[in-house]
Amino acid sequence: MIYVKNDNNNPYFNLALEEYVFDSLDRDDDYLLLWQNEPTIVVGKHQNTIEEINMDFIRENNINVVRRLSGGGAVYHDLGNLNFTFIIRNEDNSSFDFKRFTLPIINGLKNLGIEAEFNSRNDLAIKGKKFSGNSQYMRKNRLLHHGTLLFNSDLEMLVKALNVSDEKIISKGIKSIRSRVTNISEHLSLDITISQFKELLLEYLFEGKEMNKYELSREEIEEVEKLMSKKYMTWKWNYGESPRFNVKKSKKFNSGRVEALIYVERGMIKNFKFYGDFFGSGDLRDIEDKLIGHRYDREEMEKVLLCVNMERYFANISVDEILSCII
Repeated sequence: MIYVKNDNNNPYFNLALEEYVFDSLDRDDDYLLLWQNEPTIVVGKHQNTIEEINMDFIRENNINVVRRLSGGGAVYHDLGNLNFTFIIRNEDNSSFDFKRFTLPIINGLKNLGIEAEFNSRNDLAIKGKKFSGNSQYMRKNRLLHHGTLLFNSDLEMLVKALNVSDEKIISKGIKSIRSRVTNISEHLSLDITISQFKELLLEYLFEGKEMNKYELSREEIEEVEKLMSKKYMTWKWNYGESPRFNVKKSKKFNSGRVEALIYVERGMIKNFKFYGDFFGSGDLRDIEDKLIGHRYDREEMEKVLLCVNMERYFANISVDEILSCII
């Protein structure tokens, strides 16, 4: 495992760096990154950004908004939050295994006297309160796993910056949402800074083995900056255009929420767009394009979807479940 040193707090650079390491560094090696962002909302690959954020609050408080490569839900980052990223070789591109990467974090916290647990589909919790959300991205026998670690984040800002749906919490408001999240620092007997926590975690993750550090060259940094400006800082990537639609369906499953925006004219599908906080490694345009031109009819859409490896696009969500939320 190689540790890629990065002290940049620019969220657009940091998301671009993940993609650069994933695509451009030696594919025979595995990598670890620990990084922090200035105040930012990071939305999942498949999410409708406008519906996930409190736009007025974002503007008033100069909070950045950026989309990541992986699925899952929107998260809030600030300098009190430590992010970790594993990028490894992966021969199995079909399944999402979160415990493999969160167990070292759980064991690391145990060394600091904190009993944490893997809770629900992708969260880590302390005494039932979430402090870490995790997500994955897979392509070409390569896997990226990244997660958040709330150390001493401003949880009030977290609550105000995100729009939390009724499906995720029955009673809205700061008090109710705040009761579901926690900072790691609240449970430590040691009085340490996030920088000290980072060093302790890094030491544990390498388990006393020699740490191979990798520092980007000036030329590599310039490549990351090009990717940042061409992709991660663009409105198209971070917000995108919502298609014209006259049918809107949404449903929550154990593996995430799926929303479909469909434009139907004279019974025929003219446009189609999936959104949600589900996980999947495929490009959703593959399925969306296949459905366009067909009748807005369950039987006909089922024929189309049965010819597709749906697990690649919607992890742990069946064809019947997808059909139930589009018609």
